[in-house]
Amino acid sequence: MDKTQRDIVSILTADSRAGADKIAAMLGISVEEAAAQIKRLEDDGVIVKYTAIVNEDAFEEDNVEALIEVKVTPSRGTGFDSIAGEIAAHNEVKNLYLMSGAYDLAVIVSGRSLKAISRFVSERISTYENVLSTATHFILKKYKVEGALMKRGDGVERLSVQP
Repeated sequence: MDKTQRDIVSILTADSRAGADKIAAMLGISVEEAAAQIKRLEDDGVIVKYTAIVNEDAFEEDNVEALIEVKVTPSRGTGFDSIAGEIAAHNEVKNLYLMSGAYDLAVIVSGRSLKAISRFVSERISTYENVLSTATHFILKKYKVEGALMKRGDGVERLSVQP
């Protein structure tokens, strides 16, 4: 990846709404070159998805997220990839990471309720032959997501009282 491509990725990481025209102006290149570079990054799988970070506390609907730590036995020939692929195929799974430490996989899931997530873990994740154990941690509040601070929905901002 060259410097222009790295700069484009940096701009889009900070603002996924930036268009080729804005990127071209920021980098001093033509709009056509910016658009071609963005297309190349998408085609090469460098840019996988454009998304918005949403403060879900601002919505009235209840939604629950949890971090599930999963300890697995790796498969011969595919290691952790095959079990990770099976777990990732579930709609409830938002993120999935191979980790170092006591557990092998960190799985972020979303559901309508604590019970729905508990059922997902007990009826789906824990039933895989390679899964040895799980530990579920429910996310109670988000303070910072993908580098963005989550602001309170009621407009009240508290100041730090630390010296």
